[in-house]
This record gives sequence, C-alpha cells and structure tokens, in this order.
Amino acid sequence: MDKTIIAGPCSEESREQLRETTEALAKTAQVSLIRAGVWKPRTRPGNFEGLGEPALQWMQELAAEYGVRYCCEVAHPEHVALCQQYGIQTVWLGARTTGNPFMVEEICNALRGSGMSVLVKNPMIPDVHLWLGAIERLQAAGIANLTAVHRGFAMYNNHGYRNAPLWEVPLELRRERPDLPLLCDPSHIGGRADLVAPIALAAMQLGYDGLMVEVHPHPEAAQSDPEQQITPDKLTQLIENLTIAHRTADNGQLAAALAPLRQQIDDIDHELLGLLARRMKLSQQIASVKQEMQTTVYQPKRWEQVLQDRLQIATALGLNADFTKELLEKIHAESVRVQLG
Repeated sequence: MDKTIIAGPCSEESREQLRETTEALAKTAQVSLIRAGVWKPRTRPGNFEGLGEPALQWMQELAAEYGVRYCCEVAHPEHVALCQQYGIQTVWLGARTTGNPFMVEEICNALRGSGMSVLVKNPMIPDVHLWLGAIERLQAAGIANLTAVHRGFAMYNNHGYRNAPLWEVPLELRRERPDLPLLCDPSHIGGRADLVAPIALAAMQLGYDGLMVEVHPHPEAAQSDPEQQITPDKLTQLIENLTIAHRTADNGQLAAALAPLRQQIDDIDHELLGLLARRMKLSQQIASVKQEMQTTVYQPKRWEQVLQDRLQIATALGLNADFTKELLEKIHAESVRVQLG
C-alpha cells in the first residue's frame, strides 16, 4: 500500500513488550514508524502514566537492533531534549498540547534547529484555525517536515465514537493546506478495535495520506487504551484489505461519467439556496407580525412541533435523523437571528 503507516502501542509498558511489538512490525514492510507513548498523563490520576526516560533508552537500543525508527509524543520542552538525546527524530503533539498555544510555542523553541519531524494531532475541539495555528508556529520555528494527524474531536454527542470524526474539519484543513500530508488515527476516533478498519477505509476513500494506528501484541493486557488497540496480525490484515481511493483519480474518463450527476447536484443546490432565501424572507415577515403583537421571537412549542414533523418526514425519505436534526437546528438558528434583526 503506497501510504504512510505509523503503528505501535499506546504506551510503552516494558522492554519485552516493545521488543515483541517491534519484531512483529519490523516484518511488515509497510510500517514507516513505530509509535509508542513514553509520557502518558491520564485524564484522571492513579492509572499507568508511562515510563519516561528508560523507555527512550529501550527505543534507542531496539532501533539499532531491528533497523527501525520510533516516534513518541512530546508535551514539554524537556521531552524534546530527551528525545534528541536518545536519537528519536520524529515526535508528535497530542490533542491537548495542540490546543495550547503557550505550550506549543515553548516546544517550538526546543525544536528550533533540531531537524526533527513533527506530527500534529488535531486539538480536542473542532477548530481548524487552532490546528493550523500550531502548524504555523512550528513552521515559523523552522520545522520543515510536518504532518497533520486527524484523531477526532471531543463532543457532547460522539455518535458512538470515542471522538467524533467530523470529517469536514480535516478536509477544511486539507483545502487550506493541500501541501501538508494528512494521516488518520482511527484508534482514537473509534475507541474500539472493531471500528479501526471501517474508519481507516473511510479515511482512504477521502484521500488521506496514511494511518496512525495503535497496535499491541496483547491488547487485552494493555495498561492504557486496551479497547482500541489491535494486534500486529490485525494490522497486516487491515493493510491488505484497504481499498485506496486516490485524490488525483478525477481523470477525464471519471469526469465524463460524473458530469451529468454533478450537474443534477448543482441544479439541486441552486434550488435549495433559493428555497432558503425564500424561507428567510418569510422569517422577516414573521418578525414584523410578532413585533406588532408584542410576542417573543422564540416560540419553543412551535419549534418542537416543527422539528418533530420534519424529522418524521426525513425518516420516511430515508435521510439520516442526526444529520437532519443538525441541519434544521442551523436553519432555525439563522431564522431566529433574522427575526432579531
């Protein structure tokens, strides 16, 4: 598979565990880098939080023995210095770090002039500019080899995922920065081993440049994230089964085949926009009536009736209920804004 594959355990738990993982992944010619968490502060204290510097020493030894390259997460300038000391040339910024411009700046200062490669995971919240900001700070510090990693977003309703994928956010990042490689972390998006493969396939169909997957020789015994890690054999199977959808596949033949369907979509979009414009004009008229009658703009009972009626219609038409509800809520929010003037 002509894609970047980064794989390895969530946490480095022992020299034996790292050796077993490394030996298995070294046999997979597809794996470019072996990832392993060295510092793992958890959301709540009291759980396994990584082994620190000794883990880096094992990486250095096994890298020489097996001819592989490792990468690990850094969240503090001291982490960067230790990685350099033990020959780790690729690091990543985790979601919490990416969302903290102050710490990103400190890490940038530590990375300056190092020649290291950096992977930048998306922040916890779906803010593409916060993500871009971390990338731009790293570039300003002279880091040339940068890769964005999509690991999903913490939302109130994750719709069955550990972190909602919100594909539109990384795709917006790609639109603004098509020069940046974009990887998907299906382990953290799904939160379950059985979701890794379908999420990885979706990423490939969206033109991602590769994957960053959590792999453990014995996931059931893992000291962190056991539910979402897969075995090396499962990784091999995953790579073999992936169907690659190329970003550049829009050749003449494909364009000709899609042209009539795309034209229909264009026509429908124009019709939808026209209908939305008409709807907002009606909202302006409703606002005038409410003002004359000294009635509040927001009418919760009416909105609940509208929402339930439209959701029933959408279900009958085969539309996704969550998508429909989100769309209707956005339209209603804009209608309220229009009525407020």
